[in-house]
Amino acid sequence: MSSQTLQTEDYRAGDVLRVECPFTEATVTGVSRSHISVRWPWWEIDTAADGVEWNGDVALPTPADHGWKSGYFRTRPAEDTLKAGDRCLVGIPATVVHVLAVRHFDPPLETGWLPRPVTCLDVLRQGESYDAGLDEQGYEIAPVGGVPFRLELLFRPFAFLEAGDEVVDRDGRVWRFDAPWRWNAFDGGQPGTPSWPLVLLFRHGGPTPAAVAAVAEATASGSHADEVGRWVELTRAEPATPA
Repeated sequence: MSSQTLQTEDYRAGDVLRVECPFTEATVTGVSRSHISVRWPWWEIDTAADGVEWNGDVALPTPADHGWKSGYFRTRPAEDTLKAGDRCLVGIPATVVHVLAVRHFDPPLETGWLPRPVTCLDVLRQGESYDAGLDEQGYEIAPVGGVPFRLELLFRPFAFLEAGDEVVDRDGRVWRFDAPWRWNAFDGGQPGTPSWPLVLLFRHGGPTPAAVAAVAEATASGSHADEVGRWVELTRAEPATPA
């Protein structure tokens, strides 16, 4: 899949994205050994937020903090060279991530700042695999939430399928696809993955001829393992659930 920009509602778990944020002028408002605070250039204080207060600053770790390597935003000059009152640039250099989860909010989420996000992506950077044993993992990105993120879709595993699709594989086994990785066999046999090519049997009450043709074309060559391998190559990670 060639890189592309998606609409907010079109992201899904498993997507491999390139994320960046243009470096923008900001003012340093405070400095400690492990963090600096900058007056955030993109958000406004939400005076109508119920019980959530924000002073307009965002704390960023310095290299002395253990969370610096996992952070996304960087400053120019570097964080540990700045002092209160300095002007700097803050942004995100181009970084490859994969989407762990997509969360939607209706009404929009109250955060203390404006605009209030309606969608958030939980992402892991290239080289990070999901660890169910960790209480907190990943970074939150709001595609439409004030910060001018640039998000490009580099790869979507099984882009030709949708969650809930039912297919029959080369061996005659019927499967349900639960994006992005989990497959459920209808015959109750051993868990596994379908053998390509696939025939689409069910989607939203009945597949269209175009959808059937798209699945047939996408799985006419290659294999399930090839699709997972392409994702692993880009993410340098392991799928969140067994493929």
